[in-house]
Amino acid sequence: MSQGPSPFGERLRLLAVTLVVVLAGISLRLVPMGLPAGVVKYGGSTLWGAMVYGLVAAFALRPRGRIVVLAALVALGVELVRLVHAPGLDAFRSTLAGQLLLGRIFSLWNLVAYAVGIAVAALLDSSARPRPR
Repeated sequence: MSQGPSPFGERLRLLAVTLVVVLAGISLRLVPMGLPAGVVKYGGSTLWGAMVYGLVAAFALRPRGRIVVLAALVALGVELVRLVHAPGLDAFRSTLAGQLLLGRIFSLWNLVAYAVGIAVAALLDSSARPRPR
């Protein structure tokens, strides 16, 4: 009788998939593909939300509902930090890493894109995990 993947194996799977999501997001944002600006902007934000889900899931390994809530809270927190302006924080935001990780401008539409990314990632994660018998 198989007990399914080990927690370590599950973490590795989640981190590997999250790395693919990160690479897709960076490619979408930085590689000129001739896509409409809205696809680049909100596609990147959707992938960012999926990345947050993957990281939370890899380190929490809790029930999916809790992972979704925690990922949504992390995404909301990062978006709300955009309303805070301090010299060091603004200097970091002006770098490529700061733009990719924190962004620069608060947007409710980003929250929608993050929610879509988190939801899609949770659904894909759910379909990839074996069902308990």
